[in-house]
Amino acid sequence: MSHPVMKPAHQAGNDSPFPPLSHEALLRMADAGAKVVDCIRDLNTAGSNLVVEALRGSGDFTEWEHYPPNDVYDLKSHAQYYFHAHPPDDRDAADYGHFHTFLRPKGMPLGIQPAKVMGHAPVAGANGDPSHLIAISMTPTGMPEALFTTNRWVTGETWYGADNVIAMLDRFEIDLDRPSLPLNQWLTAMFILFRPQIEQLIIERDRTMLRWQAEHVDVNVFEDRRLEITSSKRVSLYGQIEWLDQQLEARSPG
Repeated sequence: MSHPVMKPAHQAGNDSPFPPLSHEALLRMADAGAKVVDCIRDLNTAGSNLVVEALRGSGDFTEWEHYPPNDVYDLKSHAQYYFHAHPPDDRDAADYGHFHTFLRPKGMPLGIQPAKVMGHAPVAGANGDPSHLIAISMTPTGMPEALFTTNRWVTGETWYGADNVIAMLDRFEIDLDRPSLPLNQWLTAMFILFRPQIEQLIIERDRTMLRWQAEHVDVNVFEDRRLEITSSKRVSLYGQIEWLDQQLEARSPG
């Protein structure tokens, strides 16, 4: 797989309103927020953090390599992820490293098919066409600081349209001890806690691709190395939880 330079082509507005969310959705997000905080707190109490857990047992850290080696792949959900980092001169200053997350076809809802992409044929076999879902950028202290999406060439994924990728989000679950149960629980909960932002970024990803293709009609947009990050958004863990508390309080009777 190839890897991106952390230079976003477009950053989704931080003030973009969320679509209407049901009370049940807000409660689910709040529960996920509590799980996210618990995982981080438990690791900190043990003298660790999320990035340290991703590198656990891997020996010397090498930029560009996947951690843990051979990625994490849940055979039940068919969700997959890895962590890696770029050299300091080849990344955004705020990005210490990031998690790339995927879902493979055996875990996708029925009826989902890859988009038709110039110059890219589906991979042979029933599970060989993974979709990249979202990437999570981390600080040196092991805290999430941004979400972003990427062009097809960046991870070597198979391309699926935004509606199909959004339909996959509920299927991302990592229920494994490797490399760390708290890390895997945190990552699973992040998909719920930041679901509105993730959906917005996936939709913006496709809009960016369309704009770029319209402006560069002589190139294959999916292979254009000038376009790496297709949408990005800074996030605040505690800001999200505070917003959820305000929404739930406003809907409380009395």
